[in-house]
Amino acid sequence: MILVTAANGNQGKLLIPRLLAAGHEVRASVQSEASADALRERGVTDIVVGNLSDADVIARAVDGVEKVYHIGATLSPFERAIGFAIVDAARDAGVSHFVFSSVLHAITTDLIQHELKRDVEEHLLSSGLEFTILQPANYMLAHRLKPAFEQGVFNLSWSLDRLQSLVYIGDIVEVAALVLGDSERHLGATYELVSPGRYTAYDLAEVISSVIERPVAANEITADTFSKIMLAGADPSTKTYELSVMRAISARYSSTDFVGNPNVLTWLLGRTPTTFEQFVREQYSLTEQ
Repeated sequence: MILVTAANGNQGKLLIPRLLAAGHEVRASVQSEASADALRERGVTDIVVGNLSDADVIARAVDGVEKVYHIGATLSPFERAIGFAIVDAARDAGVSHFVFSSVLHAITTDLIQHELKRDVEEHLLSSGLEFTILQPANYMLAHRLKPAFEQGVFNLSWSLDRLQSLVYIGDIVEVAALVLGDSERHLGATYELVSPGRYTAYDLAEVISSVIERPVAANEITADTFSKIMLAGADPSTKTYELSVMRAISARYSSTDFVGNPNVLTWLLGRTPTTFEQFVREQYSLTEQ
Protein backbone atom coordinates (compact mmCIF):
# COMPACT_ATOMS: atom_id res chain seq x y z
CA MET A 1 0.00 0.00 0.00
CA ILE A 2 1.11 3.55 -0.80
CA LEU A 3 0.31 6.50 1.46
CA VAL A 4 -0.09 9.87 -0.28
CA THR A 5 -0.20 12.96 1.94
CA ALA A 6 -1.83 16.24 0.87
CA ALA A 7 -3.82 13.88 -1.28
CA ASN A 8 -6.32 16.42 -2.60
CA GLY A 9 -3.68 19.03 -3.44
CA ASN A 10 -2.05 19.97 -6.72
CA GLN A 11 -0.04 16.77 -6.99
CA GLY A 12 -2.11 14.33 -4.98
CA LYS A 13 -5.34 14.56 -6.91
CA LEU A 14 -3.45 13.80 -10.13
CA LEU A 15 -1.13 11.16 -8.68
CA ILE A 16 -3.70 8.97 -6.96
CA PRO A 17 -5.69 8.11 -10.13
CA ARG A 18 -2.40 7.10 -11.79
CA LEU A 19 -1.49 4.84 -8.91
CA LEU A 20 -4.93 3.26 -8.78
CA ALA A 21 -4.94 2.71 -12.55
CA ALA A 22 -1.58 0.93 -12.19
CA GLY A 23 -3.11 -1.46 -9.67
CA HIS A 24 -1.61 -0.04 -6.48
CA GLU A 25 -3.49 0.08 -3.19
CA VAL A 26 -3.57 3.71 -2.08
CA ARG A 27 -4.27 5.41 1.23
CA ALA A 28 -4.97 9.13 1.09
CA SER A 29 -4.22 11.55 3.91
CA VAL A 30 -6.25 14.77 3.92
CA GLN A 31 -7.13 17.42 6.49
CA SER A 32 -10.85 17.86 5.85
CA GLU A 33 -13.98 15.86 5.13
CA ALA A 34 -14.54 18.04 2.07
CA SER A 35 -11.22 16.85 0.63
CA ALA A 36 -12.09 13.28 1.57
CA ASP A 37 -15.42 13.56 -0.25
CA ALA A 38 -13.66 14.89 -3.35
CA LEU A 39 -11.34 11.87 -3.34
CA ARG A 40 -14.19 9.42 -2.77
CA GLU A 41 -15.76 10.77 -5.94
CA ARG A 42 -12.53 9.73 -7.71
CA GLY A 43 -12.77 6.21 -6.39
CA VAL A 44 -10.49 6.47 -3.34
CA THR A 45 -11.78 4.32 -0.48
CA ASP A 46 -8.94 4.28 2.07
CA ILE A 47 -8.76 7.79 3.51
CA VAL A 48 -7.35 9.15 6.76
CA VAL A 49 -8.84 12.52 7.72
CA GLY A 50 -7.04 14.77 10.17
CA ASN A 51 -4.14 17.11 10.73
CA LEU A 52 -0.74 15.45 10.49
CA SER A 53 0.37 17.59 13.42
CA ASP A 54 -1.53 15.00 15.47
CA ALA A 55 0.60 11.93 16.25
CA ASP A 56 -2.49 9.71 16.30
CA VAL A 57 -3.39 10.81 12.76
CA ILE A 58 0.13 10.05 11.53
CA ALA A 59 0.07 6.65 13.23
CA ARG A 60 -3.19 5.75 11.47
CA ALA A 61 -1.87 7.04 8.17
CA VAL A 62 1.31 4.93 8.13
CA ASP A 63 -0.13 1.77 9.67
CA GLY A 64 0.34 -1.13 7.25
CA VAL A 65 1.86 1.08 4.56
CA GLU A 66 4.75 -0.10 2.38
CA LYS A 67 5.58 3.22 0.69
CA VAL A 68 5.00 6.88 1.48
CA TYR A 69 4.74 9.85 -0.87
CA HIS A 70 4.94 12.92 1.34
CA ILE A 71 4.09 16.38 0.04
CA GLY A 72 4.84 19.09 2.58
CA ALA A 73 2.39 21.95 3.01
CA THR A 74 4.35 24.96 1.76
CA LEU A 75 2.27 27.56 3.60
CA SER A 76 2.14 25.71 6.92
CA PRO A 77 4.36 26.86 9.79
CA PHE A 78 4.29 23.25 10.98
CA GLU A 79 5.82 21.82 7.81
CA ARG A 80 9.16 20.95 9.41
CA ALA A 81 7.62 19.34 12.48
CA ILE A 82 5.16 17.32 10.40
CA GLY A 83 7.93 16.22 8.05
CA PHE A 84 10.10 15.04 10.91
CA ALA A 85 7.18 13.25 12.57
CA ILE A 86 6.02 11.39 9.48
CA VAL A 87 9.58 10.30 8.65
CA ASP A 88 9.98 8.94 12.19
CA ALA A 89 6.59 7.24 12.10
CA ALA A 90 7.36 5.68 8.72
CA ARG A 91 10.64 4.31 10.04
CA ASP A 92 8.98 2.89 13.14
CA ALA A 93 6.21 1.33 11.01
CA GLY A 94 8.73 -0.45 8.76
CA VAL A 95 7.99 1.54 5.59
CA SER A 96 10.26 0.28 2.80
CA HIS A 97 10.44 3.43 0.64
CA PHE A 98 9.84 7.06 1.56
CA VAL A 99 9.50 9.48 -1.36
CA PHE A 100 9.62 13.14 -0.42
CA SER A 101 8.39 15.92 -2.68
CA SER A 102 10.76 18.73 -1.78
CA VAL A 103 11.68 21.78 -3.88
CA LEU A 104 14.33 22.85 -6.36
CA HIS A 105 17.41 24.28 -4.63
CA ALA A 106 16.28 23.46 -1.10
CA ILE A 107 19.61 24.86 0.09
CA THR A 108 18.30 28.38 -0.61
CA THR A 109 17.56 29.06 3.03
CA ASP A 110 16.47 32.69 2.67
CA LEU A 111 13.33 31.14 1.20
CA ILE A 112 11.44 30.06 4.31
CA GLN A 113 9.69 27.07 2.79
CA HIS A 114 12.95 25.89 1.22
CA GLU A 115 14.73 25.90 4.58
CA LEU A 116 11.97 23.77 6.11
CA LYS A 117 12.10 21.29 3.24
CA ARG A 118 15.89 21.22 3.41
CA ASP A 119 15.65 20.25 7.06
CA VAL A 120 13.17 17.48 6.26
CA GLU A 121 15.52 16.21 3.54
CA GLU A 122 18.35 16.04 6.08
CA HIS A 123 16.14 14.26 8.61
CA LEU A 124 15.09 11.74 5.98
CA LEU A 125 18.71 11.10 4.95
CA SER A 126 19.58 10.46 8.60
CA SER A 127 16.57 8.25 9.33
CA GLY A 128 17.81 4.94 7.96
CA LEU A 129 14.83 4.77 5.61
CA GLU A 130 15.22 3.98 1.93
CA PHE A 131 14.34 7.23 0.21
CA THR A 132 13.93 9.18 -3.00
CA ILE A 133 13.78 12.97 -3.01
CA LEU A 134 12.07 14.91 -5.81
CA GLN A 135 12.99 18.57 -6.20
CA PRO A 136 10.52 20.26 -8.54
CA ALA A 137 10.89 23.80 -9.84
CA ASN A 138 8.05 26.30 -9.50
CA TYR A 139 4.79 24.80 -10.70
CA MET A 140 3.05 25.95 -13.83
CA LEU A 141 -0.24 26.97 -12.22
CA ALA A 142 -3.58 27.51 -13.90
CA HIS A 143 -4.67 30.26 -11.50
CA ARG A 144 -1.80 32.46 -12.71
CA LEU A 145 -3.17 32.27 -16.24
CA LYS A 146 -6.72 33.34 -15.44
CA PRO A 147 -6.03 37.12 -15.37
CA ALA A 148 -4.03 36.77 -18.59
CA PHE A 149 -6.86 34.96 -20.34
CA GLU A 150 -9.60 37.24 -19.00
CA GLN A 151 -7.92 40.63 -18.65
CA GLY A 152 -4.74 40.45 -20.74
CA VAL A 153 -2.51 40.83 -17.67
CA PHE A 154 0.06 38.33 -16.36
CA ASN A 155 0.86 39.10 -12.71
CA LEU A 156 3.99 38.10 -10.81
CA SER A 157 4.99 39.21 -7.33
CA TRP A 158 8.69 39.67 -8.10
CA SER A 159 10.95 41.47 -10.56
CA LEU A 160 9.72 41.00 -14.11
CA ASP A 161 13.28 40.88 -15.48
CA ARG A 162 14.45 37.88 -13.46
CA LEU A 163 14.69 34.45 -15.06
CA GLN A 164 12.86 31.48 -13.64
CA SER A 165 12.48 27.81 -14.45
CA LEU A 166 9.12 26.06 -14.22
CA VAL A 167 7.76 22.53 -14.21
CA TYR A 168 4.46 21.00 -15.26
CA ILE A 169 2.66 19.28 -12.38
CA GLY A 170 1.57 16.45 -14.66
CA ASP A 171 5.23 15.64 -15.32
CA ILE A 172 6.03 15.63 -11.59
CA VAL A 173 3.18 13.21 -11.02
CA GLU A 174 4.34 10.98 -13.85
CA VAL A 175 7.79 10.78 -12.28
CA ALA A 176 6.33 10.13 -8.83
CA ALA A 177 4.30 7.23 -10.21
CA LEU A 178 7.40 5.82 -11.92
CA VAL A 179 9.47 6.08 -8.75
CA LEU A 180 6.81 4.52 -6.54
CA GLY A 181 6.12 1.77 -9.05
CA ASP A 182 9.78 0.78 -9.48
CA SER A 183 11.32 1.57 -6.12
CA GLU A 184 14.49 -0.47 -6.45
CA ARG A 185 15.64 1.58 -9.42
CA HIS A 186 15.30 4.89 -7.61
CA LEU A 187 16.43 4.22 -4.04
CA GLY A 188 18.82 6.85 -2.69
CA ALA A 189 18.21 9.24 -5.60
CA THR A 190 17.62 12.98 -5.52
CA TYR A 191 16.08 14.27 -8.73
CA GLU A 192 15.74 17.88 -9.86
CA LEU A 193 12.55 18.22 -11.90
CA VAL A 194 12.67 21.15 -14.31
CA SER A 195 10.93 21.78 -17.63
CA PRO A 196 12.78 23.31 -20.62
CA GLY A 197 13.22 27.05 -20.78
CA ARG A 198 14.23 30.00 -18.63
CA TYR A 199 11.72 32.82 -18.65
CA THR A 200 11.34 36.39 -17.54
CA ALA A 201 7.80 37.54 -16.85
CA TYR A 202 7.88 39.28 -20.22
CA ASP A 203 8.80 35.99 -21.91
CA LEU A 204 5.90 34.21 -20.19
CA ALA A 205 3.46 36.96 -21.16
CA GLU A 206 4.65 36.71 -24.76
CA VAL A 207 4.05 32.95 -24.81
CA ILE A 208 0.54 33.42 -23.43
CA SER A 209 -0.14 36.18 -25.95
CA SER A 210 0.93 33.97 -28.86
CA VAL A 211 -1.40 31.19 -27.70
CA ILE A 212 -4.52 33.28 -27.11
CA GLU A 213 -3.71 35.64 -30.02
CA ARG A 214 -4.29 38.74 -27.92
CA PRO A 215 -1.86 41.13 -26.23
CA VAL A 216 -0.84 40.15 -22.71
CA ALA A 217 1.12 42.53 -20.49
CA ALA A 218 3.47 41.46 -17.69
CA ASN A 219 2.64 43.21 -14.42
CA GLU A 220 4.55 43.23 -11.13
CA ILE A 221 2.47 43.14 -7.96
CA THR A 222 3.63 43.15 -4.36
CA ALA A 223 3.74 40.07 -2.16
CA ASP A 224 1.06 41.66 0.02
CA THR A 225 -1.24 42.14 -2.97
CA PHE A 226 -0.65 38.56 -4.06
CA SER A 227 -1.33 37.34 -0.54
CA LYS A 228 -4.76 38.99 -0.56
CA ILE A 229 -5.58 36.84 -3.58
CA MET A 230 -4.04 33.61 -2.29
CA LEU A 231 -4.94 33.83 1.39
CA ALA A 232 -8.61 34.67 1.10
CA GLY A 233 -10.41 32.51 3.60
CA ALA A 234 -7.19 31.35 5.28
CA ASP A 235 -6.92 30.75 9.01
CA PRO A 236 -6.11 34.18 10.52
CA SER A 237 -3.69 32.58 13.00
CA THR A 238 -1.43 31.48 10.14
CA LYS A 239 -1.72 34.48 7.85
CA THR A 240 1.31 36.21 9.35
CA TYR A 241 3.48 33.19 8.61
CA GLU A 242 2.05 32.73 5.12
CA LEU A 243 2.64 36.39 4.30
CA SER A 244 6.24 36.11 5.50
CA VAL A 245 6.74 33.18 3.12
CA MET A 246 5.37 35.17 0.20
CA ARG A 247 7.47 38.22 1.05
CA ALA A 248 10.58 36.04 1.18
CA ILE A 249 9.75 34.58 -2.23
CA SER A 250 9.33 38.04 -3.72
CA ALA A 251 12.60 39.26 -2.23
CA ARG A 252 14.64 36.25 -3.39
CA TYR A 253 13.18 36.07 -6.89
CA SER A 254 13.66 39.82 -7.31
CA SER A 255 17.31 39.71 -6.28
CA THR A 256 18.51 36.75 -8.37
CA ASP A 257 17.41 34.35 -11.09
CA PHE A 258 15.97 30.99 -9.99
CA VAL A 259 16.72 28.42 -12.66
CA GLY A 260 17.44 24.73 -13.13
CA ASN A 261 18.18 22.17 -15.85
CA PRO A 262 15.73 19.84 -17.64
CA ASN A 263 18.15 16.94 -18.29
CA VAL A 264 17.14 14.80 -15.31
CA LEU A 265 13.41 15.19 -15.94
CA THR A 266 13.94 14.37 -19.62
CA TRP A 267 15.78 11.18 -18.69
CA LEU A 268 13.15 10.10 -16.18
CA LEU A 269 10.24 10.69 -18.54
CA GLY A 270 11.97 9.28 -21.61
CA ARG A 271 10.70 12.28 -23.58
CA THR A 272 10.91 16.04 -23.70
CA PRO A 273 9.14 17.49 -20.64
CA THR A 274 6.04 19.58 -21.11
CA THR A 275 6.85 23.16 -22.08
CA PHE A 276 5.17 26.29 -20.77
CA GLU A 277 3.61 26.87 -24.19
CA GLN A 278 2.09 23.38 -24.16
CA PHE A 279 0.72 24.02 -20.68
CA VAL A 280 -0.84 27.33 -21.74
CA ARG A 281 -2.43 25.71 -24.79
CA GLU A 282 -3.86 22.95 -22.59
CA GLN A 283 -5.34 25.41 -20.11
CA TYR A 284 -6.67 27.75 -22.78
CA SER A 285 -8.41 24.88 -24.55
CA LEU A 286 -10.24 24.13 -21.29
CA THR A 287 -11.64 27.67 -21.20
CA GLU A 288 -13.12 27.21 -24.68
CA GLN A 289 -14.98 23.97 -23.90
